[in-house]
Amino acid sequence: MLDVDGVLIAGHGTKDERWIHRLKEDLGIEPEDLVRAFFAKGWKKVVTGEDALEPALAKSLDELGSTVEVGTLIDYWFEKDARLVTSVVQDTQRLREAGFKVILTTNQEHRRAAYLMTELKLSTVVDGIVYSAQAGAQKPDRAFFEYAMRQTGEAPQAHLLVDDHAANVDGARQIGWHGQVWARDMDLFATVTNFQG
Repeated sequence: MLDVDGVLIAGHGTKDERWIHRLKEDLGIEPEDLVRAFFAKGWKKVVTGEDALEPALAKSLDELGSTVEVGTLIDYWFEKDARLVTSVVQDTQRLREAGFKVILTTNQEHRRAAYLMTELKLSTVVDGIVYSAQAGAQKPDRAFFEYAMRQTGEAPQAHLLVDDHAANVDGARQIGWHGQVWARDMDLFATVTNFQG
């Protein structure tokens, strides 16, 4: 069970690596304003599937007085937040060849989840995706992990979550999963194949 942002996709470390760091220069929107107006206010309902992305983001842009079209911002966001980590992609393919099932396990809304699988072609790299808007709950909520297990049909101990957030790994362990906190310099293939719990 592989996390996406910060593991499979780079750019979630320092401020300069994040997709919004050139938002002011490129689209005229202050990154801090977007964080305050959208991610701090409406994101939780979007990422758990309660609200749709477009109207929630359009409302935030209106509040900011921005003339940027919501579709333009979404396209910019998804394109900038799509730097796949080649070594992780390669290790994912190696794991599948070795008989492991690899499923993306991520806090995402519907549109970006579809973008990951279709536009980034991750559907050819992994065995599936479980995401928060689909589950109606986000990591590290117990409901998210319970939903994931209903999708896999496997017992708790059959799951290993690799995630860069310790809280998510702790949440997985509380439901009986194995968990590994991810660091940038880790080797995914070795981490999974050598994992002892």
